[in-house]
Amino acid sequence: MIELHYLHEDTVAQLTLSRPPANAFTPEGLLQLQQTVERLNGEPRVRAIVITGEGPKFFSAGADLNTFADGNREVARVAAARFGAAFEALQNARPVVIAAINGYAMGGGLECALACDIRIAEQQAVMALPETAVGLLPCGCGTQTLPCLIGEGWAKRMILTGERVDASTALRIGLVEEVVEKGAAREAALAMAARVATLSPQAVGFSKTLIHQARNGVPRSAALAVERERFVDLFDGADQREGVNAFLEKRAPRWEVMGDEAARAPQPANKETQQ
Repeated sequence: MIELHYLHEDTVAQLTLSRPPANAFTPEGLLQLQQTVERLNGEPRVRAIVITGEGPKFFSAGADLNTFADGNREVARVAAARFGAAFEALQNARPVVIAAINGYAMGGGLECALACDIRIAEQQAVMALPETAVGLLPCGCGTQTLPCLIGEGWAKRMILTGERVDASTALRIGLVEEVVEKGAAREAALAMAARVATLSPQAVGFSKTLIHQARNGVPRSAALAVERERFVDLFDGADQREGVNAFLEKRAPRWEVMGDEAARAPQPANKETQQ
């Protein structure tokens, strides 16, 4: 089950993985996650997504292994497709996606965090891709995303030897970007998401796509050419003029996506639950 909250005048969406006791994923839950992200992509007001786990112990323990107990190949095919589709949707989401890792992030749980743009872990968090210990392998983009973040050597240590990583090690090797005290990941992630909401939507969107070019194997010369072209493309929209003039006039910018009075008016936080 995915719980959806809108915060910070509806510019930030918080997704909570809620399936006690360990917030494990099922094929149905993965489809809900994918559909929720796709829905948020279509809501221009939403500028950032924070994803966390329910409770004090687990971000997510990954796949519910009961799904694979009978060795059914077709069940495995559906599950693999759902893991891939859900986490690719997270990787390619229009908003900035921040993981608040509030405990164990194991297997598909860590792959979910890997699919986010930024990861904030609590000091007691433990992260691993232990699939090979149960005769499986990471199928939610983990074998491809993890080496991009921490290098081939550490990716092999985690996947090929089953090594678990604590929060301090995760910070040192680049698996997470920040470590906070127990219970503080959600608020730290929401504060970061609120900062995202103050920036130019178009500039952030272009920049995120450009950063991903390196991951997708675009040659450097081609990527740099696109970078320069996107810089010029910003001058076709209102954000560039608004941003520069707001800075010169020492005031907060009013971005185009928030241009109407309804969008600027403070909105109460609300909550939705998708099952």
